[in-house]
Amino acid sequence: MEWQPDEQGLQQVLQLLKDSQSPDTATQRAVQEKLEQLNQFPDFNNYLIFVLTSLKSEDEPTRSLSGLILKNNVKAHYQNFPPAVADFIKRECLNNIGDPSPLIRATIGILITTIASKGELQTWPELLPQLCNLLNSEDYNTCEGSFGALQKICEDSSELLDSDALNRPLNIMIPKFLQFFKHCSPKIRSHAIACVNQFIIGRAQALMDNIDTFIESLFALAGDEDCEVRKNVCRALVMLLEVRIDRLIPHMHSIIQYMLQRTQDADENVSLEACEFWLTLAEQPICKEALSGHLVQLIPILVNGMKYSEIDIILLKGDVEEDDNVPDSEQDIKPRFHKSRTVTLQHEGGEGEEGEDIDDDEDDDDDTLSDWNLRKCSAAALDVLANVFRDDLLPHLLPLLKGLLFHPDWVIKESGILVLGAIAEGCMQGMVQYLPELIPHLIQCLCDKKALVRSIACWTLSRYAHWVVSQPPDAHLKPLMTELLKRILDGNKRVQEAACSAFATLEEEACTELVPYLSFILDTLVFAFGKYQHKNLLILYDAIGTLADSVGHHLNQPEYIQKLMPPLIQKWNELKDEDKDLFPLLECLSSVATALQSGFLPYCEPVYQRCVTLVQKTLAQAMVRTHTCSYSSTCTSLDHNQYEAPDKDFMIVALDLLSGLAEGLGGHVDQLVARSNIMTLLFQCMQDTMPEVRQSSFALLGDLTKACFPHVKPCIAEFMPILGTNLNPEFISVCNNATWAIGEICMQMGVEMQPYVALVLPHLVEIINRPNTPKTLLENTAITIGRLGYVCPQEVAPMLQQFIRPWCTSLRNIRDNEEKDSAFRGICVMIGVNPGGVVQDFIFFCDAVASWVSPKDDLRDMFYKILHGFKDQVGEENWQQFSEQFPPILKERLSACYGV
Repeated sequence: MEWQPDEQGLQQVLQLLKDSQSPDTATQRAVQEKLEQLNQFPDFNNYLIFVLTSLKSEDEPTRSLSGLILKNNVKAHYQNFPPAVADFIKRECLNNIGDPSPLIRATIGILITTIASKGELQTWPELLPQLCNLLNSEDYNTCEGSFGALQKICEDSSELLDSDALNRPLNIMIPKFLQFFKHCSPKIRSHAIACVNQFIIGRAQALMDNIDTFIESLFALAGDEDCEVRKNVCRALVMLLEVRIDRLIPHMHSIIQYMLQRTQDADENVSLEACEFWLTLAEQPICKEALSGHLVQLIPILVNGMKYSEIDIILLKGDVEEDDNVPDSEQDIKPRFHKSRTVTLQHEGGEGEEGEDIDDDEDDDDDTLSDWNLRKCSAAALDVLANVFRDDLLPHLLPLLKGLLFHPDWVIKESGILVLGAIAEGCMQGMVQYLPELIPHLIQCLCDKKALVRSIACWTLSRYAHWVVSQPPDAHLKPLMTELLKRILDGNKRVQEAACSAFATLEEEACTELVPYLSFILDTLVFAFGKYQHKNLLILYDAIGTLADSVGHHLNQPEYIQKLMPPLIQKWNELKDEDKDLFPLLECLSSVATALQSGFLPYCEPVYQRCVTLVQKTLAQAMVRTHTCSYSSTCTSLDHNQYEAPDKDFMIVALDLLSGLAEGLGGHVDQLVARSNIMTLLFQCMQDTMPEVRQSSFALLGDLTKACFPHVKPCIAEFMPILGTNLNPEFISVCNNATWAIGEICMQMGVEMQPYVALVLPHLVEIINRPNTPKTLLENTAITIGRLGYVCPQEVAPMLQQFIRPWCTSLRNIRDNEEKDSAFRGICVMIGVNPGGVVQDFIFFCDAVASWVSPKDDLRDMFYKILHGFKDQVGEENWQQFSEQFPPILKERLSACYGV
């Protein structure tokens, strides 16, 4: 007997569906309670599917809503549905997939894929064969409804469909889908391509077996009049470029011609998909060869796509000039993620590590439209192509640029400024000759009457900051800084934001060049504190932190401290411990504390205490949560929510600020550490499950080791095994910081490191010999091996031959500094213990020694003794032969500095 609804029950459900469409919050709350009551009845879900599929008398939105509530129930507790209910729902779905209403068909499709993705594809064996069968139906609605459901299943379960678990249904499905590329209905053609597209990136075998048919079928649809079909064709070609470029290369010329047309398609969804093609092609080795002949056509198309559309301007309130008194709505503020502290070394000729920090992309200028759009995609494509073609791009661009940059229409002028910023990185060499006249023009654009022109000018100028700083300060730096500081106080929030970000970039480039203007800069930034709404305040913290990083101890002047600290401390006192705005403020204070050093002393006590409290609170919340859950193994979602997982970012940021304090205050931190339980907390943090927590713990351990080792020493026996286990290069940053901390501990422990050598040395030697290890980690590993050998040469020297070569190559580019000094002393001592260990790789040692600019006298003597000892050992004639292999520059340096 088929299930039938009870009239009274049905009325109750319909009333509920009507109420749930009411905007009133009280009604909504009542609806939620009622839903929870009704969910106690197993056949409540039967009513919901009945309204969706059979109650044709009701209006479509109500029927669809019934289906969506059922979908949520399936998501939440499908495993508790009685088998009879589950079977009834599945049957009804398949029987009604061809409902005349597109809305109802789509809702049923969503319901089917939700059931399927609850692991039900295995237990619903008839689903795929039936849907594929229904594709053959003469009835359009049935065919379209089945395809819609199949498309959703392909999206949700693509991996499962290509596995043995289901007996590889794709072998039947893909050829079937390909037949429908020729269907007379555009909607069906579009579904068919979308289904196949789900399997390109995963290289499903069934698709690879039919790849040529697929590509031919796509080409046949190139001229399709339906924009959804064109969009899916473009999307397919973009993915094939990544996965099967070998199959596209023979047709590349015509594909490029097609994509040039599509990038100008009247439908923005199509032009956006097509524009992705250039981004993807730029990453392929064949890009230069394939595109050189087409730049003439492509560049104007990309440039044209970089204009704001009319819709963009409306959404960006492009005509609103002053809005800085309007408070921000909370959903405008993107969540910020704290980047944990990583310890890096200074390099020759540059600050810190280059190339590991990903540059902010083109979207700095309009991120309230953070949706990817044609403007951003075109700008990103131009940026990557500039990096591929370098100055060869300019002949196609410069004639266009002049017309754009001086155009009377602000929309066109704005796009020209964006173009100039997009090519900054790739075409810098060729642009240099034009910058002396372009930079003043851009600085003028900072005063444009349109806010969107002012904001893009900020961004583009920041892309040329490196060049500006390389010129005499009065030429461009001073005028640029003066204007940017005015823009920081602009009446428009978007301009404030762009100016703050640009200023932070300028600070990083200019570093101590800014010292003469500090008073003026601080006045502006402090004034902005009182003026900014919520979102831009967060960016202002960053600009202040970057300023402190850039000028360092020059900030430690009473007049500067007087300006800067009161507003920061006032914010610090206003914010509660649970407030996420603490993140950027703590990061900022960390930089300020490191820069001010002893100047931060008057503020350190409350800041230190609060950081310790934040760590303690987070650890306590995490403990409560783990314990509650382990006691009740049947822990339902309800129990869990009572004890929210703590936001560990609070702890990470607090640990990083403590590191900043330890680094800035040095020995002065001693008293604070003595009066707190930070070492106990650190012991827990170092064992946290979250890698970022461990990463920051090890950075703090290293900083405390340098600042107040007597407090660390009693814990070493407990800490060293934990450090040893974290020498795992799977977590690069954790491993890096643990390695660095071990090196700092060596320098304090001296010969007492002996018991721990075996815990760490094998890991360090393995890491330094691993292929593809990031530079920073290699350098820190080499330093720590050197330091370990310096304090325990007898234990480490026997392994010399296993690490000397990578050790030398990874340290040759590091600047002369304390860390390098101690590491090289270690190597020299170890060579004394085991001279044989270096013989085969002696040329690498010579090269590393030559990388020193001015070693301390006693270190120079150590080098001298080893070089001459080796020369005497092998004899003049052999030495001559040996040194013939040296590059001339190395030969000269060794002969000049060490007389060999």
